[in-house]
Amino acid sequence: MVLFKLANWVLYQLLANSCYRAARKMRNYGLLLLSNRSLKSSQQSSIFSSVAKCSLEGRGSDTFVCDIHGTLLRSQSFFPYFMLVSFEAGSIVRAFLLLLSSPVLCLLDYELKLRVMIFISFCGLRLKDMESVSRAVLPKFYLENLNRQACEVLASTGSRVIFTSVPRVMVEGFLKEYLGVTYVFGSELQTVGQYYTGFLSGSGLLVKHRALKEYFGDTKPDIGLGGLSFCDHLFISLCKMAILLGMWSGVDIKAEGCKPSRSNQEKGVLYVCSHRTLLDPVFLSTSLGKPLTAVTYSLSKMSEFIAPMKTVRLTRDRKQDGDTMQRLLSEGDLVVCPEGTTCREPYLLRFSSLFAELADEIVPVAINTHVSMFYGTTARGLKCLDPIFFLMNPKPRYYVEILPKVPRELTCAGGRSSFEVANYIQRQLADALGFECTTLTRRDKYMMLAGNEGVVQDHKRRKP
Repeated sequence: MVLFKLANWVLYQLLANSCYRAARKMRNYGLLLLSNRSLKSSQQSSIFSSVAKCSLEGRGSDTFVCDIHGTLLRSQSFFPYFMLVSFEAGSIVRAFLLLLSSPVLCLLDYELKLRVMIFISFCGLRLKDMESVSRAVLPKFYLENLNRQACEVLASTGSRVIFTSVPRVMVEGFLKEYLGVTYVFGSELQTVGQYYTGFLSGSGLLVKHRALKEYFGDTKPDIGLGGLSFCDHLFISLCKMAILLGMWSGVDIKAEGCKPSRSNQEKGVLYVCSHRTLLDPVFLSTSLGKPLTAVTYSLSKMSEFIAPMKTVRLTRDRKQDGDTMQRLLSEGDLVVCPEGTTCREPYLLRFSSLFAELADEIVPVAINTHVSMFYGTTARGLKCLDPIFFLMNPKPRYYVEILPKVPRELTCAGGRSSFEVANYIQRQLADALGFECTTLTRRDKYMMLAGNEGVVQDHKRRKP
């Protein structure tokens, strides 16, 4: 019995505690730290306020709403907590099965991933075992991962309501007992007798913004706190005061410049960026706080699959690519990197002029990165690994400066040629970054570094 208890303690330290900490660090590293204090417009303020600017005085009668993961807790990952439930309320076998499923979970979307983890963790689990874990085990780890700024805002309010997609039984006890939360709304689980089935109730996964509207009706809660995801933006937009929470991740984003407005409601804004890594459109979308579509050249299928935003591949056929970009601009804002490939040195490659023929509302965006170990760009290796290598740096930095919109008289609509417009924007970005303009093309770069033209072969289009 002594040996059994000793083995049980060792397994707990190795599997539950260590797995929780390792998983938390890895997931935190992929989030974003938004340093957006200088992103201001002379005509229009930012959509959401920063949590650092939120006054805590006189809010005793306010209603506060948020999600627990990624807001009250620094990490958006819920995998470590399901691991604790599987091990502590279940068994070593259940925890090992959840661990084996982690590679598959990475390929699933948010909803399906959550359903799979719920089934593995709760199928056949006794209700009283889960109650014990939610009362005696989970709070310790929740407390270690609390976000101080978010908790200060929560503590300053009177009524506190939490909406979350994770099972309510996993978080309700902690939220009510330790944080004084008034109501907790989460996904409900099916039960048979004294056991969980592992399936959700008839209402399915809780959708935060929908549940908020159903609970509050026509009235709006006073304060909504959310992270950088689109779902959180939709959720907190239903509140009188919406606060955006920048979360620690190891990636420091400095965003500066003017937030452009769209004057033509029938056509989107075209953002023209310098190209440092494959993550450029992602960080631009984050800085602006709105979804964008990115067009790409020779992007691998794997990179397209893992991209967190909509990407559309171009064919390098000028007419076909022009038609594609015109269609995308009619649907919304578009981001393009006219260099055609990344460049790690302080130079700008020659800009393709195609974009200048397609839009009158053009916004240049100067993007630069700072890394200490891995560049995150390659000419000879696998391009799909570039974002991973960039995020592997101890503290990578992203600099995003949104320049003023190009005056109409300097666009093709004002009588300029597309080459003049492209060269003008290249010079504007080079001056903003302190870089040097070159006439080197994407093809020149790849021929020098890799001995090829840098084109990903599409086997479906290849002719025999």
